[in-house]
Amino acid sequence: MGKNTPSAGPTRRTVLVTALAAAGGVAASRLLGLRDLGGHRVADALDVAVMDPMTDAMAPDDTVMDPSVMDPMTAMDMPEATPDVTGMPAPTAAPTRAPVALREPVTGVSVPDLATGIDWVSPLDKESAKVAHLLRRMTIALSAAELDRAMSEGYQKTVARLVDTPFVEPPVLPAAENATSQAAVKLGDLQTWWVDWMVKSPTPLAEALTLFWHGHFTSDYRKVGLGSPFIYWQNLTWRRMSLGKLNDMLYQVTIDPAMLRYLDLLTSTGKSPNENFARELLELFAMGAGSYTEDDVKAAAKALAGWRQPQTQAMVDARLAALAKQKKPLPSNPPKPDPVKTGVFDPARAFSGQLIFLGLANTFDARKLIDRALTSDAPATFITQKLLTYFATPVPSAPWVARLAASYRRSGYDTRALVREMLLSPEFTAPDTYRVLVKSPTEYMVSVAKALNSQTLTRTILANANGLGQTLFDPPSVGGWGDNAYWISSNTMLQRANFVSTALGQTRTLPAFAGAEAKFLDGVLGPRTATELANTKDERGRWYALLASPEFNLK
Repeated sequence: MGKNTPSAGPTRRTVLVTALAAAGGVAASRLLGLRDLGGHRVADALDVAVMDPMTDAMAPDDTVMDPSVMDPMTAMDMPEATPDVTGMPAPTAAPTRAPVALREPVTGVSVPDLATGIDWVSPLDKESAKVAHLLRRMTIALSAAELDRAMSEGYQKTVARLVDTPFVEPPVLPAAENATSQAAVKLGDLQTWWVDWMVKSPTPLAEALTLFWHGHFTSDYRKVGLGSPFIYWQNLTWRRMSLGKLNDMLYQVTIDPAMLRYLDLLTSTGKSPNENFARELLELFAMGAGSYTEDDVKAAAKALAGWRQPQTQAMVDARLAALAKQKKPLPSNPPKPDPVKTGVFDPARAFSGQLIFLGLANTFDARKLIDRALTSDAPATFITQKLLTYFATPVPSAPWVARLAASYRRSGYDTRALVREMLLSPEFTAPDTYRVLVKSPTEYMVSVAKALNSQTLTRTILANANGLGQTLFDPPSVGGWGDNAYWISSNTMLQRANFVSTALGQTRTLPAFAGAEAKFLDGVLGPRTATELANTKDERGRWYALLASPEFNLK
């Protein structure tokens, strides 16, 4: 297929965009239809949106967000914006593909009229489009300044910079570092710390990968708890190891204190092994279902037993203070803080003896077990497939997966080398990868903040996260979040539109809109978006039309 030649029949992108437009049609009838893009202020829509009963769904969940972060926020009065746009060329719709019917209709949402088409011809034969495509996929969100820099560097140099620049860590969060059962860190503070850094980080690939690994090597604050620094440490660990060797990554996952709690490895002993972590290590983290037997799970559980959680100085002090407050005698041998921020191995609690794991009889510990797992072909294919599905395309071709997986094994499971090869593969910028992925709620909201060049929307992002379906540090299960159509419903599309309204209401000084559709949408617009932009005469209305569009929801 030629780079600019529409394919015959439905495409995955068509189905996704149709679902987005269908869901967004409900939002349009509730919100977009309430104002005239050509003449009235966006504030008119905001006034209605604020009073809309649907916004109740956006209210923070008290069990998720700390009240200190959830101060009520009202829409700011927005001054009338009437810049002279007479000299600005009207955006034009990109060439369209033949309209198709939605294969799997979104529940409760009617399919929109696609008579004029809604899919696009890929612009990825152009270097500028490839650069923007790269940033949308690999940096969570792009700002105008980041795009300008990457455009000046070109695709190859931008890949090298993203992959090779040492990752910059977020600032220390003392409340999390010193958390104890008597002084728990607030979830809202932890989420604010990370979202702030997503917006500000000079190495945004680090945050994209940390979010990816957060959804792959999952833990949640509910089971881990906030009365220790463990969930905070985990975020730092995932960032530090995000481009490391897979054997080291899997070992760090195994001894991570939050993971010890989350999957019960903390309770596992050689005499009474707990299989939870062993099973998820093999099935969800490293190999995939069907690559091992139940006997392998049982053997792995024994080999991995014997770890306890570390104690910080703050935790030791809090424990002794609690005893003193209860007027109980202090232990004759007082507890001491551990010098590490990982699990601590206790040989007395471990298994000793020979095991058979993946067909090999040996004495196994955590490292030997992981090394044995990596002798299988399964891990390279499994991790490669995961990365490609998340960052490149919902259904990567079998030859692409096989080629990258083979290189991954030959490199000694060097994840940095794997990511580099993925980005430099011709398949990554092939026409059929254009706009085939839906931005997760976090990606979408951070994208809005960075497009508006705003570093003050974190509270608004957190206030909307639960309603949109992605609460950081709280994935729905050990399997993490879904992707693409997982994020699409009439409610979530309405709430995305409402989020844009609120964000615009809280951004008093907007960047100039001129050229924004080229920067953030490659100038490739569907007919509806092109029409709305052409008919809108004020800056805020134009930003709303762009940020709430189906095109901006895709990456």
